[in-house]
Amino acid sequence: MIRKGKNPNGFTLPDQEGNDVNLSDYNGKFKLLSFHPLAWTSVCAKQMKALEEHYDELEELNTVPFGISVDPVPSKKAWSEHLGLKKLKILSDFYPLGFVAKIMDVFIESKGISGRANLLLDPEGKMVWAKEYDIPELPDIEEVLAAVKEAQK
Repeated sequence: MIRKGKNPNGFTLPDQEGNDVNLSDYNGKFKLLSFHPLAWTSVCAKQMKALEEHYDELEELNTVPFGISVDPVPSKKAWSEHLGLKKLKILSDFYPLGFVAKIMDVFIESKGISGRANLLLDPEGKMVWAKEYDIPELPDIEEVLAAVKEAQK
């Protein structure tokens, strides 16, 4: 169960290029943490492609999206190239396994993966919206965009 109000600012994860991404570097912006169970799966691919396709719209809404899963950096790199991601950073929560997913209450211990969830953090890093999905369910990007707009009122 995700608890609103959590503030994960300060975590650092590598992106698909191996560059460290510290969430607090994006203070002043909303941050959308889009957890997906595993790379190389069809629903996860659609979830990440939707973020890429709406990246500019999210940017106009002062929001930076991130894809996050437990896959290691080399897998994330190959997958992002395969998907044709140009703007979206997909972060590796590989070591220690699921560290950030555990902090955010979306880690599925019995499977060793994160669940599928979208978490919206305000410019100070406090969670203001969250939605969990069944593993086979594709998040509705329009619902996510509506939540981002609502959070900014």
